[in-house]
Amino acid sequence: MLKYEIVTNTEEETKQIAERIAKQLKAGDVLTLEGNLGVGKTTFTKGIALGLHIERAVTSPTFTIVKQYEGTLPLYHMDAYRLENSDEDIGFDEYFYGDGISIIEWPNFIQDYLPKERLTIKIDYLNETKRKIIFIPSNDYYKAIVEQAIKTTK
Repeated sequence: MLKYEIVTNTEEETKQIAERIAKQLKAGDVLTLEGNLGVGKTTFTKGIALGLHIERAVTSPTFTIVKQYEGTLPLYHMDAYRLENSDEDIGFDEYFYGDGISIIEWPNFIQDYLPKERLTIKIDYLNETKRKIIFIPSNDYYKAIVEQAIKTTK
């Protein structure tokens, strides 16, 4: 399995790499975000929102499961944590194969519904401000997006 790692030293750096990724995304793209509570999944999503020119403040969708934001493309920000042990399909296909970008926090709880073609992003806590971000692209399309975003970082 191919993977790329980058370390960010601040929330701003995390948002910047996410913004560079967002600028390359197209309708129907799916990103999953994995990591412990407070590690920066929503911070990463805020960077995606910046890249999509979304003006509304991005917050965690914990109590709504899905939040939708309008920008150059719609952003569907999902938190699947509350769907643990649930067989409920909230119409994932409409999001995953729709006209926007889907970002799913806690994707392990809806594993059976996720498309095979996606960019998996794992965020690890290193210290108060430092994070290790691991990108696992499922195909050459997502591989090119990650390589371009990382290349721009260096």
